[in-house]
Amino acid sequence: MDTKGMEQMLDLLRSTAAQAGGGPRSAESSARAGDADFAQVLKNSIDQVNNAQKQATQMAENLAAGNTGQNLHEVIAALQTASISFQEMVQVRNRLVSAYENVMNMQV
Repeated sequence: MDTKGMEQMLDLLRSTAAQAGGGPRSAESSARAGDADFAQVLKNSIDQVNNAQKQATQMAENLAAGNTGQNLHEVIAALQTASISFQEMVQVRNRLVSAYENVMNMQV
């Protein structure tokens, strides 16, 4: 599974949090944050999770239909990968909601 998009999103969140907290922004994090559009990184990550789930479901359906092109262990591995990817995305969503709530509760 490619985690490049998730790493970019986490780097962007860290640099934004450091800037909001008044902390200095490093040149490296500034360059990374400038290269990645947050919405695009989030969309790409969601698309990757969706594609992993579709692929795993298709593999399971092929195995259930009796197609011998799929081994059981490959199907189980794909299903587990899709499940873990989905759980990871849910955790990212929970963190984003928590960050949003923190920002909304800030006094200006």
